[in-house]
Amino acid sequence: MTAPMEGRADEHAGGGLDGRGAAAWIRRAAELVSADAERLTRLDAAIGDGDHGHNLHRGFTAAVAALPDDEQLGETRPGKVLITAGRAIVSKTGGASGPLYGTALRRAGKALGDASEADAAAVGAALKAALEGVQELGQANEGDKTMIDALAPAAAAFAAALADGADLAGSARAAADAADAGAAATVPMQARKGRASYLGPRSAGHLDPGASSTALVLRALADVTGRE
Repeated sequence: MTAPMEGRADEHAGGGLDGRGAAAWIRRAAELVSADAERLTRLDAAIGDGDHGHNLHRGFTAAVAALPDDEQLGETRPGKVLITAGRAIVSKTGGASGPLYGTALRRAGKALGDASEADAAAVGAALKAALEGVQELGQANEGDKTMIDALAPAAAAFAAALADGADLAGSARAAADAADAGAAATVPMQARKGRASYLGPRSAGHLDPGASSTALVLRALADVTGRE
């Protein structure tokens, strides 16, 4: 992580997520996706179209470019930041990834509303809204070997950590860890949704690329809300 990103992480640790924090989340997600794009594409080549990493890199690059500048971010609501990023991803990302990730971010942004800063409970509600949006669009559930297998346990872990008294940073770490575990659990699954489902039993034994990239996005949230 670069020094400027570390500064943002310290600034938002333990507090709420404001416009600058939401932008830092999108930037960090773009960094992680870019660094892992080749691996994500290889995973997709095994059970899909072979373009997931490259598509998502293009989408998150566009999302970062669409963010307000630093001066404007001081007055920009976090919900608007996420909606802006979601729209950019939809417009620039090919395949199913654009609509799914765009929907997730736009639903999360709408859930945050016009608040100038989102507390941990509001961020948890935004993750739940993102999950519901993706499920409505993709008609997938846990166990179908999709991004839901990372996003659903992440949202649940965030809520559980919050209920146990964790702050935003702690809840985000719990969500990221659950997303990692959920993605790893897709390896033995047989895909029941998406392009991978066409392979039937041959889809088993492969890590789902969508779940893997979703885990990166959740890890990015943990990075910008947590302290080093």
